[in-house]
Formats: sequence, C-alpha cells, structure tokens
Amino acid sequence: MDIQCTEKELFVFKKIAHAAEELGMPCYVIGGFVRDKLLGRKTKDADIVCVGDGIVLAHRVADRFMPRPNVSFFKTFGTAQVRIEDWEIEFVGARKESYRYHSRNPEVRPGTLKDDQDRRDFTINALAISLNTEDYGKLIDPFNGIADLEAKIIRTPLDPSQTFSDDPLRMMRAIRFASQLNFTISAPVFQSIKDNAERIRIISQERVTEELNKILLSDKPSVGLDLLYQSGLLHIIFPLLVDLAGAEYIDGHGHKDNFYHTLQVVDNIARNTHDLWLRWAALLHDIAKPATKKFEQGHGWTFHGHEVVGGRMVPRIFTKLKLPLNEKMRFVRKLVELHLRPISLTKENITDSAIRRLLFDAGDEIEALMLLCEADITSKNKQKVKRYLENFELVRRRLKEVEEADRIRNWQPPITGEMIMETFGLEPCKKVGDLKNAIREAILDGEIPNNYEAAWNFMLMKAHEMGLKPVV
Repeated sequence: MDIQCTEKELFVFKKIAHAAEELGMPCYVIGGFVRDKLLGRKTKDADIVCVGDGIVLAHRVADRFMPRPNVSFFKTFGTAQVRIEDWEIEFVGARKESYRYHSRNPEVRPGTLKDDQDRRDFTINALAISLNTEDYGKLIDPFNGIADLEAKIIRTPLDPSQTFSDDPLRMMRAIRFASQLNFTISAPVFQSIKDNAERIRIISQERVTEELNKILLSDKPSVGLDLLYQSGLLHIIFPLLVDLAGAEYIDGHGHKDNFYHTLQVVDNIARNTHDLWLRWAALLHDIAKPATKKFEQGHGWTFHGHEVVGGRMVPRIFTKLKLPLNEKMRFVRKLVELHLRPISLTKENITDSAIRRLLFDAGDEIEALMLLCEADITSKNKQKVKRYLENFELVRRRLKEVEEADRIRNWQPPITGEMIMETFGLEPCKKVGDLKNAIREAILDGEIPNNYEAAWNFMLMKAHEMGLKPVV
C-alpha cells in the first residue's frame, strides 16, 4: 500500500518537520490521515503527535505561514489546532493514559510514540509516519495495521477488554468504522463489545448520538445498525428500535420483522440522499408499530394509526438522544406522520382533492416524503415492487399537475382570520375559525378556485348561513 499525498500536504508536512527540528521535538503524522490515505479516501484533517509540547509546536508551525493562521489551543488537554486553508491540523504531545473504572476521563502523563500508539483504539488507527530528518516518511506500524487494512478487519492494539473498558465509546467507534469502511470486526473484538456493552452507560448521550449519526451517514447504514443490535449496544442506547425486532404468529398469521424492514428502508433511502434527517425519518417511520400492534380475527395483524403515534413519539426520542429540537425534528416528525399518505393514493382513484391535501400538508417536504415512500417498498416480489413504483410515478405526475394548476404547496387561504374579524366585527372566537376552515376546505376540495374573489364570495355566503352580517 502506498501513501499518495498532495503537493499542499507535502508542503505543510515539510513546514511541520522543520519547526519540530528547531525545537528538538520528534513528531509524526498519526491515525486517521494515514489510514485514509492508504485506503484512498479523502481527508480533511491530520493529527500530529510529538514527543514534547504539542501547543508549543503548533505555534512554531503557525509562525512559518503568511498570513499567520490562528492557533486554537486547549491547555487542559494539551492540544492545539491550526487551520491552513480548508485543512485542519491537530497537534498533541505523545502521552500515556490510565483510567478509573467508572470514569471515561483518563489520567494523562507525557509519553513516547510507543506509549501513544499503545493507547490507540484500533490497529488501523495506530499507523504513524515519521516527520523526522533521520527517517522522514517512514511508516511505523507496530500492530500490523497495514495487514488489517488489507484484510479489512478491525482489531485493537491491546487486549480488547482493556481497550473498551478504558474508553467504552470505542465499542461504538468499532461498529462505526465497520459500517463506514465495510470492514469486519474480529471475533474476539466483537465478543468483547458484547461483554462490555453495559459500560456504554458511562458515556455522555451527546457522544453516543454523534457516533449513531455517523453510522446513519454510512453508505450502507444497516451494517452498523445490525452490529449495534447483535452486540447488545442498541438495547441500551435505543431500546425503542429493538422493540421492532421479531415476528409474532397467531393462528398461522405472522407479520414481517419490522426491525430488519426498517434497516432495509434506511439503506434504500441512503442510496438516494445524504440528508441525515431524511435518514432519521426512515429509521423512525415505523417506530410506533410495537405500540399499535393488534391481532384482529379474520384479518391478521394491524398497526392502525402507527404513523400518528410515531409522529408524537419523535420529539421524545429527539429529546432523549439529545438531537436538535428545531426544524430538523419537525421535518422528521412530519415525514413520519405523512409516510402512509402517498401509499394510500396508489390504492384508489386519485382525486384532485386528495392531491391538494397532500401538497398542502407536506409543503416543501413533498419530494423528501416521496423518496421515503419509495424507500419503504421492501418486498422481495419484483413485480409488486415494479407496480408500486409505477403507481408512485403516477402520484408524482399528478402532484406536479395539481401544483402547477393550483399552487397549493405552502399555501395559506386568501382570507385571513383578521380579515374575517374586521368584516363581521368579531373578536377571536369559534365562528372565526369555522369560517376560515370552511374557506380552506372549499378550496382543497375544489369547490371554489384558489383566489381572493372566489374565497371572499364564499365567505359571505357561509357567513349568511351562520347568521353573520358584514359591519357597515
């Protein structure tokens, strides 16, 4: 395996090497940069470990550039960051670490390169390249990380139980790397994850969710999600998802395994979008099926209302996982609540009214909703899949036709509540809401055109029926 660096990277490394030589400080490129270069993956940052003070080295490196880049440093952790154009470089002194059992915060002491490589999470992340004059460019691989890269396997430098006990987040990182790189976790390492799964409880929710998001952003998220399930980690960090697993049978009637159906939906959506929140919508679209599952004699298993119940669950899930409680959460909730609507339109004659209502309710999320619905087709019957996709294409055409004719997406009725109150001399009350709703429903049902004049005349007619008279 060869490392192919860009001219800019080589230029920067030379600057770092010269600064380190001036300080008499051995230094090395280590970790993810080396791994990703060997794999031919794009890199956005690099870690430099030196035998000495990383903050001092960072400042000396910054001095060699014009204009001088800013140095962000964190004395408590002994780290510093320098951004050179779009490339972020982190500097840290080599160190030894030891841990107390109930804390993820290590006791840190200065160490050697060997000490620093010993404390790395995986063999593929312990690879280092020397930036020192006597052996510049030499690859230092104490744990056969190159062989593991070639074999596509994830192992720990030391005993995995020690590695995961020291820092339980590494269990999720192992699964995340397996998902991102399409690697296999070695049997002893995976067994150790199972054995130490409970240790994940001492990790902050924010760090756990960060790894979960990275797994969801993998090319094939099901790899990581299934490993989380098989290891027992998912039972601790996201038990609601585990509740989807398994199929129950009564009188020979069974339902599909909604956990593995969900994983397939997430993979399907991942082929069409890198949007993290659309992937979250795919992950949560059936989250309420366990809560709504019933067996009806003569009919079989039903999950009536699971989309509505699931929508209500989204804010609680986002709160628990420390995900943002803003428009991202509202986007996911909307898609969970609406994910059956386009499917229902494929099973009946599509009326303009039904299309208008879908456009009105979905707004700008209509395209994301259609992507989710198409991803939700997981049948092994190719003819059935083909039929559904053709029906969805029909729905898409009708959506476009009705939108072009009525401009109903993100629409607000041309008559506002304020206008109704001013016209009839009313304070805020039920009659104002009833009139406004009647106008909206008449437009959505196609009784009247979507314009001010038609809405105004309809309002006067309805108001007369309600015994209301305009104020002169």
